[in-house]
Amino acid sequence: MTTLKTKYEEQAVPSLREAHGYKNPVQVPRLVKVVVNIGVDTSVEKDLFKALQDDLARITGQRPVVTLARKSISNFKLRAGMPIGAKVTLRGARMYEFLDRLINVALPRIRDFRGVSPDAFDGRGNFTLGIREQTIFPEVNPDQVKKTQGMDISVVTTAETDKEARELLRHLGMPFASAGDSQANSY
Repeated sequence: MTTLKTKYEEQAVPSLREAHGYKNPVQVPRLVKVVVNIGVDTSVEKDLFKALQDDLARITGQRPVVTLARKSISNFKLRAGMPIGAKVTLRGARMYEFLDRLINVALPRIRDFRGVSPDAFDGRGNFTLGIREQTIFPEVNPDQVKKTQGMDISVVTTAETDKEARELLRHLGMPFASAGDSQANSY
């Protein structure tokens, strides 16, 4: 069992049950999945796109699914069926392992990191974090990176409100920025 899952079961669940008065343990918010997504420019060459897929696979430990354009848009030189990104959906042990590495290893490696924005929730208890480059993960060798690429990381929870989801992620160790820190989103 991963350390983050142990932390959830031993610390977060009892604390959240006490704070919110949940009578049933199933009512306690939990993590459902983590989706890691990269979007690429349409002018990216195939070998560069393959290298970005390999980086995403190394970071997540799972082979990414290539996302294709559904419609043609002539202003963007985009044709239906062209690859426009890659995504990985993590569940179970891989999800907890990835979040553990993100919280404890990758985020502290960001220069001038002041915490993630506490306002990046969608209103239904899901959290989305944008990262500017993949080199913050130790699995990626910065010398072999052909192109720095950003990614979106979405954490889906069973929480019904943003407040419950924020408390859940805070118990898991997510470093939220303080309320007065306006530089929290600049990474």
